[in-house]
Amino acid sequence: MSAPVRHYPPLALAWTMWGLGAVLYLYGFFQRVAPGVMGEELARTFDLNAAALGNLSAFYFYSYVAMQIPTGLLADTLGPRRLLAAGAVVSAAGTVVFALAPDGVVASIGRLLVGGSVAVAFVGMLKLAGHWLPHNLYALASGIALLAGIGGAVFAGVPLQAAMAAFGWRDVMLAGGVFVAVVGVVIFMVVRDDPTARGYASHAAENPQADARSIGFLSGLGQVFRYRNTILLALVPGGIVGCLLTFSGLWGQPFLTTHHGFTATGAAAVNTALLVAWAVGGPLFGWFSDRVRQRRLPYVVGVWVALAGWLLVVYVPSLPAWLLVAVLVVIGFFCGSMVLGFAFAKESVPLQYAGTVSGIVNMGVMSGPMIMQPAVGAMLDRHFTGATEMGVRIYDLPAYQAGFGLMIAWLALSALMIPFTRETGCRQLR
Repeated sequence: MSAPVRHYPPLALAWTMWGLGAVLYLYGFFQRVAPGVMGEELARTFDLNAAALGNLSAFYFYSYVAMQIPTGLLADTLGPRRLLAAGAVVSAAGTVVFALAPDGVVASIGRLLVGGSVAVAFVGMLKLAGHWLPHNLYALASGIALLAGIGGAVFAGVPLQAAMAAFGWRDVMLAGGVFVAVVGVVIFMVVRDDPTARGYASHAAENPQADARSIGFLSGLGQVFRYRNTILLALVPGGIVGCLLTFSGLWGQPFLTTHHGFTATGAAAVNTALLVAWAVGGPLFGWFSDRVRQRRLPYVVGVWVALAGWLLVVYVPSLPAWLLVAVLVVIGFFCGSMVLGFAFAKESVPLQYAGTVSGIVNMGVMSGPMIMQPAVGAMLDRHFTGATEMGVRIYDLPAYQAGFGLMIAWLALSALMIPFTRETGCRQLR
């Protein structure tokens, strides 16, 4: 007797379910890097020095990192539909609080709400992909997720700069709050956790990794740290992403306008190019690593090239504009090597702990900008010479070199740690 025909959902419907979750992830990335363009206006509005501005931006990362542990459990108990809808609504509330804030304290609360709420987007997307998409499209959906995030970063560049010039940052943020609230309502009305709710067969049995992120995180926490690679691969990406998002997400804008003669719009475009190059480099490093059956060597090369690039950008002030942009694009591309850390870490522990170690690595990724944005700001204030322009502090080149030196030091530590990892040869530890 032949097996019954299973009627899976049409791909157009499946991608729509996944795509609505991706919109929330896009919005979260927009909020992640928006302070890079808004920094001067925020400093002027709330009378913030560099340390306070860095801390305001980092409140997003404080809650984002903290939510990495409970998000998987919430995805299991609430389901991705409710989790994503709630995340969008809370993000809308946080955005409105931020937009209407009378002072930096209230604005920080808004950033805290936004960071914690959009932290659910990636896990929610993966769970939807695991149930709605065929097994052979699951990895593709994971890769497209980064492109969706970079799309948010693009909107946080030149478009945000133009919108702020036309309407002011508060109105732009209010519009963003309305947008993400609508996204939350649409998710709740349209998305379903599993195709069976729409009368189709589910792909969940084919995608066991869809739920790996949330299985036994707390119980597996102690187990994964018994493996040498875990702590190393958790610390390494903090240096890489810390440099990227500290520069493109906050301090690169004033550095480029003050010391390299870029307009505000031009600086926003350069930071966007840096992030786009990062998005392009990630899949290519993943492909190359799989092809040569090595994780450590491509990772080492990527980090060392990025380190050399940052040293040029920060400590060679005479670089012509075209070469500076070219170096930043190269940096972004080679920083794409950080995506290898997830596969590397997963292969370094038994398969039942794959979700746990992925969560730990992701916490390490976001710890970089969480720590470095306020740390660089504090260093800028320490070297402040008293110059201001239209109520905003202006920092000289030695101040930026001292501040950026902190993030370069972490990246150098990352470059030194990778050789101490144990190569997996792209094989899963059993």
